Amino acid sequence: MRSISQILTDSKTIAIVGLSNKPDRASFGVAEYLQQNGYRIVPVNPSYAGDSILGEKVYASLQEAADAVGATGQRIDIVDCFRKSEDIAPIAREAIAVRAGCLWMQLDIENQPAADLARAAGLDVVMNHCIKIEHRSLQD
Repeated sequence: MRSISQILTDSKTIAIVGLSNKPDRASFGVAEYLQQNGYRIVPVNPSYAGDSILGEKVYASLQEAADAVGATGQRIDIVDCFRKSEDIAPIAREAIAVRAGCLWMQLDIENQPAADLARAAGLDVVMNHCIKIEHRSLQD
């Protein structure tokens, strides 16, 4: 199990599940911050599939996103979840299926069964932490 700092240092591509196109939403601010700090963001939100958010094509599912990223020889390193806790289990199963490196649940998002499932499949798991706050703390 890698530490948060190791996960953030080792990762380059972050799928943002539940990314909104509204600049006042936390998901948008976090994605924008990650982009500005050298990460490739991959938006996943079926409501905006085919559109662009922050200059990146939006995918309907994690599988579609992983296929597109894989076509460029890369993989999804982190699956960053902006969904309700009860919605995490199917995302965890998708993260396992696409061989992501980490399942990350944002602040106030916790789902222990989903976390256990992801860990058992070899993924690192972070719950109830904001990726932006954690990244900023490493820069200090």
